[in-house]
Amino acid sequence: MVFKKLLGALGVGGPSVDTVLATPRVQPGGVVTGEVRVTGGTQDVEIEHAALGLLTRVGVEHGDHEGDRTVEFHRAVVAGRFRLAAGQDQVIPFSLPLPWEAPVTEVLGQHLHGMNLGVRTELAVAKAVDKGDLDPLAVVPLPSQQRVLEAFSQLGFQFRKADLEQGRIHGVHQELPFYQEIEFYPPPQFAGSLNEVELTFVTSPHELVVVLEADKRGGFFSSGQDAFGRFHVPHAEAMSTDWASLIGGWLQQVGQRRQQFGGGHGGHRGGHGYGGHGGHHGGVGGMAAGAAAGFVGGMVLGEVFEEAGEEFFGEEE
Repeated sequence: MVFKKLLGALGVGGPSVDTVLATPRVQPGGVVTGEVRVTGGTQDVEIEHAALGLLTRVGVEHGDHEGDRTVEFHRAVVAGRFRLAAGQDQVIPFSLPLPWEAPVTEVLGQHLHGMNLGVRTELAVAKAVDKGDLDPLAVVPLPSQQRVLEAFSQLGFQFRKADLEQGRIHGVHQELPFYQEIEFYPPPQFAGSLNEVELTFVTSPHELVVVLEADKRGGFFSSGQDAFGRFHVPHAEAMSTDWASLIGGWLQQVGQRRQQFGGGHGGHRGGHGYGGHGGHHGGVGGMAAGAAAGFVGGMVLGEVFEEAGEEFFGEEE
C-alpha cells in the first residue's frame, strides 16, 4: 500500500512535491522508506534542501490549562542543495529511521482512536520553506510489546483511549520529550478496586520498559490513589514472559494495598520520595513504598509506588 500526498507549490510557477511512502506501516526502531518526487515549475530554481519530519499531537499542561500541540519529534535532511530546471523531475529516495520510543498507533490490529502520526515533507527554495500536509504513518507494536498487549486482552481489559503526554518518566532513560499512555477499563475481578489502568512503553534496542499506572478507587472515608509499577525486560525475555500472570499479580498487590489502607492515603503527591531513587532494576523507591518486589532472570517482578504522579510522570522543564 502506498500513500501519496501532493504538497502545495512554492509560489506561482514554483516546484511541487509528491511524497511516496513505500512502508506506511512500521515498527518502533524500524525504517520508513520511500521517495520524494520533486517536479520543476516554470523556471529554474535552487533547492536549498529537502527534509522529512515525523509529527504527532502531544498533550501539554500549563498550570490549570491543558491542550494539544503538534510536535516534530524526529527530522532528517534527505537532500542538500541542488538545481532544479523548469519542468524537470527529480526523485530523492530516502530511508528514515523511526525512534525506538515512537508511539504505537495500533493495538491488536485496531487503530487507536486519536493516535495520529505522519511524515511531513519540507522543501526549501530561496529561503522560502514549504511545509506540506502529512502522509499518515502507522506504527505497529514490536513482538515484545504485542505480548504485553495480548496479556491485557487475556485478562479481560477493555481499551478506553490512548494519548501522548509531554514529560519524562522518572528513573527511566527516555529519548523523546513525551510518552504514550494506553488506557484500559479493568475486568470485573478488578472493577471493585480500580477505575482504570494505563500502560506506557519505553523501548530501546535492547530492552522493553513496561510502566503501569493503576487508578485505584477510593473508600468510603478516603479518596482514591494512583499506584505505579515498572518492569525492565530484554526483548528476547519478554517473548517468553507470562505477562498475564505478572500483570495480574501486580494488580492483586494494588488491590490488597487498597483493602489494607482503606482506599488510600488521600492521594498526596510525592510522599515517598521516589525522586531520590529509581533508574535501576532494584526499584529502591518502590520497596520503600512497601511493595513486594523481587527478581526473576533480572526482571523486576513488581513495584508499587503510592504517588499521584508529579515525581513519576513529571513535566519536562
